Amino acid sequence: MKNIMVTGGAGFIGSNFVRYMLGKYPDYRILVYDKMTYAGNPDNLLDVTAMYGADDPRFDFVKADICDANAVADAITRFSIDTIVNFAAETHVDRSIMDPDAFIQTDVYGTYVLLEAARRHGLERYHQISTDEVYGHIHGDHRSVETDAVAPRSPYAASKTSGDLMAVAYYVTYGLPVTISRGANNIGPYQYPEKVIPLFVTNAIDDIPLPVYGDGKQRRDYQYVLDHCEGIDVVLHRGQIGETYNIGTGGEMENLRMVEILLDELGKPPSLIRHVEDRPGHDRRYCLNVDKLKALGWEPRHSHEEAIRKTVRWYVDNEWWWRKIKSGEFKEYYKRLYGDRKVINPA
Repeated sequence: MKNIMVTGGAGFIGSNFVRYMLGKYPDYRILVYDKMTYAGNPDNLLDVTAMYGADDPRFDFVKADICDANAVADAITRFSIDTIVNFAAETHVDRSIMDPDAFIQTDVYGTYVLLEAARRHGLERYHQISTDEVYGHIHGDHRSVETDAVAPRSPYAASKTSGDLMAVAYYVTYGLPVTISRGANNIGPYQYPEKVIPLFVTNAIDDIPLPVYGDGKQRRDYQYVLDHCEGIDVVLHRGQIGETYNIGTGGEMENLRMVEILLDELGKPPSLIRHVEDRPGHDRRYCLNVDKLKALGWEPRHSHEEAIRKTVRWYVDNEWWWRKIKSGEFKEYYKRLYGDRKVINPA
């Protein structure tokens, strides 16, 4: 494992993973392969491209779609790729509800194209980045284990589940050296502000109300993105071929508590909270059992509260990054999603 193609490497988790791997493994070469949709941002890799110039063989970039089989094959051949780590995906549940088509194309068909390319080129490893949302709503005090049945409840979750099942099928049918990781809710630097924490932080900075879905008592596991990157690294180097690994803190927190921590870190009042009509099919609870990954020697470095406060501070310190995003395409998206959503009394 020396020449790694990171698909979706200009996105949120992908760009953090690229930075992490280049810093940890001086003999690895990283190719970022990204379609550069609205969430693929050159600024996410600004420091990387500055450090690794055009003549540095350790880092390269290809702008292309994972659904384009010829472009994928060309990149694998041209850069002598031996490993694919697939972050490329449409990822936002709300967008999947408004427009499922892009999710099926990228998350399902695109995953097939990558798996087929990995098979045809005899790659050393294929790693699929997945999500805890494939397990669906988790009842009681159960924490999802990797052998649980999948029960996706949104077009996004269904598309990611399909990608996972295709990866498993390629392992079973063709012997492709596949691993899968299912991450909890990631937070941290460079997350597009459609997602809840960067949206709420940037809204609060501007004293714009925070649209909390329903009663705000949905429960999530908020993990810091670099903890997730370290977990993927461990799976790549110590994980068993054909296996799936959960990555998260192993705990959970109510969304409303997350908002309270966020506002406290900013010194902003709770009066900014606006409870709004919930989204369709909103899962009430996710919680992962991460013992399988811990058995390989991995531990999360941040608690929920530490991850939230650290993330808030990054957005406060990096207004240059998010201010221009929220002034572009994002404005129309925000209006579509929240413009007509009713304000409710959660009591």
